[in-house]
Parts: sequence; C-alpha cells; structure tokens
Amino acid sequence: MGDKQPDLAALEAAAAQAEAEAAEAAAAAAAAKAAAARAALEAAQAASASGQSADDGASSPPQASGPPDTSGTPDAAGTPTASDSPEAPQDAVVGELTGWARTVHEGYSFSGEVLRLGALVEDGTANAAVQVGLPLAMMNRHGLVAGATGTGKTKTLQVMTEALSDAGVPVFVADIKGDLSGLAVEGPSNDKLLERTRSIGQDWQPRAFPVEVFSLGGMGTGVPIRTTVTDFGPLLLAKVLGLNATQESSLGLIFHWADSQGLALLDLKDLRSTIAFLVSDEGKAELKGIGGLSAATAGVILREIVALEAQGADVFFGEPAFATAELIRTTSDGRGVVSVLELPAVQDRPALFSTFVMWLLADLFSELPEVGDQPKPRLVFFFDEAHLLFHGASKDFLTQVTQTVRLIRSKGVGVFFVTQSPKDVPADVLAQLGNRVQHALRAFTPDDAKALRAAARTFPTSDYDLERLLQELGTGEAVTTVLTEKGRPTPVAWTRLRAPRSSMDPAPAGVLDQVVAASPLAPRYAETVDNESAHELLAERMATAERERAAAEAEAQRLEEEAAAAKAAEKEAARKAREKQKSSRRTSSASKGMESLLRSVGTQLGREITRTVFGTRRR
Repeated sequence: MGDKQPDLAALEAAAAQAEAEAAEAAAAAAAAKAAAARAALEAAQAASASGQSADDGASSPPQASGPPDTSGTPDAAGTPTASDSPEAPQDAVVGELTGWARTVHEGYSFSGEVLRLGALVEDGTANAAVQVGLPLAMMNRHGLVAGATGTGKTKTLQVMTEALSDAGVPVFVADIKGDLSGLAVEGPSNDKLLERTRSIGQDWQPRAFPVEVFSLGGMGTGVPIRTTVTDFGPLLLAKVLGLNATQESSLGLIFHWADSQGLALLDLKDLRSTIAFLVSDEGKAELKGIGGLSAATAGVILREIVALEAQGADVFFGEPAFATAELIRTTSDGRGVVSVLELPAVQDRPALFSTFVMWLLADLFSELPEVGDQPKPRLVFFFDEAHLLFHGASKDFLTQVTQTVRLIRSKGVGVFFVTQSPKDVPADVLAQLGNRVQHALRAFTPDDAKALRAAARTFPTSDYDLERLLQELGTGEAVTTVLTEKGRPTPVAWTRLRAPRSSMDPAPAGVLDQVVAASPLAPRYAETVDNESAHELLAERMATAERERAAAEAEAQRLEEEAAAAKAAEKEAARKAREKQKSSRRTSSASKGMESLLRSVGTQLGREITRTVFGTRRR
C-alpha cells in the first residue's frame, strides 16, 4: 500500500505538468495567431501610409501627407502585391482566406488604379484582409448608389468623390441638402471613427479637398451658373413647365421659328415676347404654313412661364452662359477639382434643378470630343436624388436621357445616379449602370417588398440571401458589385464602407464665402449681362409695324377726308346748279305771268275800251 502511493503522486505530478505544458502551448498558439493578425494589420496600415491610394484606391499625385504611391506588378497568380495595392494583405494572410472571402478577394484584385470602397464583412465583422474597390478605368461605365433614407448614401458619394479627386479626376456633385460642402473642410477625428476605420484597414487622416462652389443663377452661395433659353432647349423646358405632349410640340415649334429667324432666346422675357408676337395680328401668318399656334396653347405656356418666373427661375436663364468645360479642371498638384452645385435655396422646386443639372450633362455630351476608354475618366458626374429627374418625365425626355447616358461613356464621362431605390431609375437607364453600391432597403409595404425582391434579383448569384441581407445592412454598409477591367461583374460583397476624410457636416458660411471669393470663375460669371435678343428685336419689329400701320391709317384717313371733301364739293356744286335752275325757272315763270297779266289786262282794257266805244255795259 505504501509503495503504491508514491507511484500515484508521481502520476498526478506528471499529469499536472502535461496539463500546464498543454495550456502553455495553447497560449503560445493564440499569441502567435494574434501576433500574425496584428502584423497583417500593421503591414496594411504601414503600406497605406506610404501613399494616398489606401484612401482613394488609386495612385495619386504627391501630397503633403505622404509620398506618391508606387505601382508594382501582379504576382504569378495575378494577385496584386502590396506595392501596387497598398492595402492588400500579406501573401501569408491571403493564403489563409477560404470560401467566399477568397472568392471576393480574387474578384476585386485589379491590375490598374483602384477606388477603394471598404472591406468585406463576414458574420457581421469586417475583414480588413479583403478590400473591395472599383477600377478607375471602369468608372465611365456609370453606376448606381441606392438605399433608404439614412443608410449612408451621401457619405458613400463623399468617399467616392474624395478618392476621385486624389486620383486627379474632376467631379461634379449636386448638393441638394448642403451636406457635401463639407468637402472643403477637414473632418474631425474621434475614437469611434478611428476604431471603425482601423477595423476596415483604412489609415484615416483628416483632409480638405479642392472645391468650387456653384449656385443656380446666383440663388444662394456660389458662382452663378446660367444658360440661355435657346441652349436649354424645348424638351427640357417643357418638363420644367409641366407641359403636355401637345403643348410641348407647340413649344418646339416656337423654338424652331425663333432659330429660323435668327432670334436669340436668352431669357424668359425673350420667350414671352416671341409667343406674344406669334399670336398677334402681325405674327399669325408666320406659322400658318406649319400648323400655327393656337391662342389657347399659347396662353397655357405663357401662364406656366409666369409661374416659373414667380419662383425665381428667371435668374437661371440669361448671360453670361456657363461653359460646361469649366467643370473639367485640376489643381496645380494634380488633384481633381470638385464642383459642388449648392441647391438648398431651390430644393422646393425639384423639377427645375434636376432638369437644369440634366442640361449640364447633355451640354457636356454635345461639347466634349470622343476619347474612348481611358485609364481613368475625364469627369465623374454624381446625380443625387435622381428620382426627381424621372418623375413625370415624357417619353421623349426619357429617350434623351437614355441616349445621353449610353453614349457619353465614349466622351470619358462617368455618371452615377444616387437615389432611394433602383426602381426610381427607368429600366433602359438602369441597364447602363454596371457599378452598384446598394445600401439597405426597407419593406414596410407590399410595394416595398416587391421592389426589394426585384432589386435582389438584379445582382449576380452569390452565397448571400440578398432579400434578407438588404434589410439587415447597417448604416455605412452596402452590397457591392462592380465591373472588372474586362467588363465582367465582380462577386457580390457585403461591404463596410470607408469614412470620409473631409467634414460630414456642411461647411460654415464663412468658408464657402472664401471659396467663392477666391474662385477664378467669379469674375467671368458673377455679373448678369443683358444683350440684344428676341425681346428687343421683336419689340422693334412690332414698333415698326405699329408705325407703318399708323402711317397707313393716317394716309387712308387723308384719302378718305379728301374723298369726302370732293364729294361735298360735288354736292355743293350740284346744289348750286339746282338752285340756279330753280331760279331760272322762277324767273321764266314770272315773265310768262307778267306777259299773261299784261295780255289779260290789255284784253280787258281793250274790251272795256271797246265796249265803251261800242257802248256795251260793264258787268
């Protein structure tokens, strides 16, 4: 019994030692794993700090915050190395990726410049080793940023704008609520923000961007953007005025006549004068051969123009007309200028500003030369609240929008529509949008559920239950798919998006005033010019016609008076002739009476004398 107890004690000691060694080995393994993870993250952040492409996803010009990015070559497997993709994970970490994470990583590995969007989310946790981005070369294939209110669409737009500016690409954004003016101001830092950015592998540094602030016709703060009525055209103007098909065709007829007469329609008073002339007595004959303009239709158009002027829209039309080529500018250090169209002053007139912005796009299409596919776009155009553009649009208008979006790609311009739901964009336009960043959608009604189902079916096949995922996405998260450099859609990726480096709040009024005061465009566009146009020319024409009419009436009156005088003289002569004739007849009658009297008296006297002589008795 005594011999067995020492053996038992030895066994217990050996077991305890083995257990301690196992615990130590497990702790060592856990520490090694944690160290590897930290090393991967630190390597990514260090690589990111070596160039701005960690934040903008593209090689950018040298900046004060760090040296320019250098580009390497893909490895034998085609996966970009850390040198050409600063936030790509180390090869050892990449080798550990499995399943959908590896599929996404391989699908978003591009050889050219990349606009970084965020990191893949797995089971609710961001995986900084798998970065999601968009090739700059494919930005002219257009895109859609969609999602319910409050899901982070505007911030996604801001992140994309910052990255494009750093990549040397000019950007135009329509700022309806005034939020995007914060691009001109560095963003504030806080612990929550830094924790989020570290989790997605973003080396966040506050930064302001080169901003040019515009306003529609000077309403609000910004360099005024104006255009002439002629340049705006009848199709877009008919949409602003809310005209039906018949009235729209009549408006087109008015523009056609003005063009054929060389009459410049610069502002709304020119258009009003033209319509008034065409329904006047002088102008009715002008359109007789091509259908004419009914007074009723002219009255409707005139009333709508007056209503538009009452909203202050008359300041949008006039000279100097804005040259859309001014939007394509870069700074001396190579960054793209961000043109922000401030619209808070007109947000209660959505049809007006949305159509005006559409004019900018149409004008760019007509003015820019063909350039084909480029390593990066010439300009990217973000159309926020895009549903306002298509609400109540005519068939001809939709056709024009579709054609413009389809063809402007070859001009090196990318167009991104930002709206609440994909169904807000017509199918023909939606078919042209190859890059998709879909934020959360809500399904509170049967129509919402139908729209959600339709949106989920438009994505490529994936491991996700998209109908469920699209309802569960958090703020700042999105389901992403873009076009690869070969034009194929990338795998669907649940993405936690990057944070803007500029301010997420509107810029202070003083900052915007300084931006406008320093603008090289202000001297050219600040003051309105009123040149001779249709209003003055038609007024002169009508004044000339009035003078000619007055002269003709005076001549006719003179001739009439002369004729009346001649007739009166003729009557007087006839009267005198009649009086003379009557006088002559009276004289003749008197002479005959006297002769008769004398004869009678003579006869009587003769009788009396005779009777006296012969002795007869007087009776």
